[in-house]
Formats: sequence, C-alpha cells, structure tokens
Amino acid sequence: MFRYLITIQPLGFLYASAGGFLSPENLVGRAQTKFPPDAYTLSGLIFSANKSQKLTSQEELSENLFVAGPFWANLDEFKASQEFYVPLPSTKMIGKAEVNTWELHDNGWQQSNADSEMIPAFKWQKLSAWNQDSQTLLQQKSVAKEPWKYLSMLHPRLKANERCVREKDGLFLENAVQLDDNACLLYLSTVPLEAGWYRFGGENHLVEIESHKLKDSHPLVSLLQQPIRRSFALLTPGVWGSNRISHRYSQHPDCPKPRWLLTAKAVPFRFRAGGRTKADGSRDTGRLGRGRYAVKAGAVYIFDDPLNQTWWESPEAWYPKEGYSLKHIGCGLGLPLDVAGL
Repeated sequence: MFRYLITIQPLGFLYASAGGFLSPENLVGRAQTKFPPDAYTLSGLIFSANKSQKLTSQEELSENLFVAGPFWANLDEFKASQEFYVPLPSTKMIGKAEVNTWELHDNGWQQSNADSEMIPAFKWQKLSAWNQDSQTLLQQKSVAKEPWKYLSMLHPRLKANERCVREKDGLFLENAVQLDDNACLLYLSTVPLEAGWYRFGGENHLVEIESHKLKDSHPLVSLLQQPIRRSFALLTPGVWGSNRISHRYSQHPDCPKPRWLLTAKAVPFRFRAGGRTKADGSRDTGRLGRGRYAVKAGAVYIFDDPLNQTWWESPEAWYPKEGYSLKHIGCGLGLPLDVAGL
C-alpha cells in the first residue's frame, strides 16, 4: 500500500522530460513535450538517494519500492487535508458551464447529450470527489486545469574557449515549463525520500522534495482497498504488451479481457533502465528502453464479469517486465469507477 505522498516544487523552470527538440535549422513551432515527469523519474531518484545514503540494499529496495503518478496539488488544499488532483476519467466531459457524459449501452458508448459539441475545459479532478457525477464536480468546483504552462526558451551554444555564441548553429529552442507558485507535483510511494533539494528529471533541474505520511483517513486509502468490480479508470498510463508491441490491455492469459474500453490517443512511453556495473566498480549510464505506447491516464475499462480484486492484488505477471515489473512504477494504477448505464 502506498504510505507516502511525495511533493515536488521546482526552483524556477522545469523542462519536458522527454520528446523531440527543434533543431537550429527549424526554430518555428514548438518541440514535443512530456510533462509532468512519469513515476519512473522519481523511482530512479529514490534509488540514487538510497545508494548514496546507504539506507538499505538496492535489492531490498527494488522489492519494496512502488511509486505512482504524476499528480499535482494546490499547496493550500494539500496542507489542510492532503487533497490532490488526479486525471479526469474519460467518461466525464466537463466544460466551463455545461457537462456531458459517456454512457454505456448495449451497442456501446453514447453521449448523454448527443447534440453537444462541447470541448472539455478540465482534465483534472479532486481525488476526494472521485465517484461524483459530472454535474456535481462542476457545481462544487472539484475540477481544475493543469497549473503549468509552456514557455519557449531560446538558448545559445557557446564556443569551447570563450563565452560567446558560436558563429554557426549558435542558437537552439527548448521548451520550459513554469509551475504556478501555489502548486506542486505529487507522487505516491511506499518509501519516503528525505526532505531536501535534489536534481530531478533529465535536465537535472533543482527541486525541493518533501515526503508526507499518508493519513489513514485519506480517501485514497479506502479507494485502494475497494475491490474493482466491472469498471475502473486509470490514474496513471497503462503499459501493456512486450517491449516490441504495445497493446490496450494486458495480454497475459490469466488476465480478463475488457468488453469495453473508452480512451484517448495513446501516449509515448520510454524510460531508462538501470545501468551495468563495470569491471573497475564504476557504473554505466542506464540504457534507454525501447519506445512503446501507453494507454492514457483516465481510460475506462469495462468487464463482463467482476474482477473482485484491487490493483494491489493483481499479479505482477500481468504487467510488462524490463528488469523488474512495471507495476513497481505504477503501471495501470486503477480505481473503481461508477459508469452510467452499467
């Protein structure tokens, strides 16, 4: 069971942790972005900190460490009640003043208001309001937009021997991410991380990290202990299949296949696996895993028969394994969801 909420506040800007960047020859448009960083970024940081602090063996940590995310929190709400925001399930479409819902019928998914061409204005909801209907979420202001924005940063490439821009290919464009002052990124973890300043993400930007013990009365605790019946929604991206082929659900023969699935376009998923130890005792940089696609957080799965188990109780064999089961980095973390028409 997750026992800690780990908050991350950047010192200044952050950058997208993955994606293509624009070349010096093409400064038009915007680079691909992937933000906030996935849970494997925090997992690697915890392993690195444990190695330097020598708190426990790496083998023991690899067995006990589970992380999940990314999420985010409003600092005032978090300090008051440990409230944080999770992706809005795909069945709920909420605009600024109206709502629409995907309902399940005998012939598949149908919108509650078929004539509506509403573009959803919100992608996140409060965890404490998890199973509330769309109208209640809007009325009680339990939905929100992401608290960050992208800014283009034009960087110089300096000469090797002086602080002057190169005459050729001297500039490149990169995407910076600015987080609101009253917001923080948030991840779930079974292992705490000592409070302090750390280098975080592929660009090693400085962030302030704190670990908060999850209260026993927190809504997340009861939701994680509630068995999934016929429907659930993903809180984190779902990675299925082999390291060469991506699927929309687990291909393990013992894993039930969903009858219905409601999701958006798949998202890229790639992470750096642990490095190898050299003969001289030093360690290679981790190898970049083969790229694949993940089912986007918020996807809703419907089964013919009840699963009658929680995400924690699902076998690790259902999840892809690259050195270790991807369940340890929160792959496909799901919570029971009430679906209209089911």
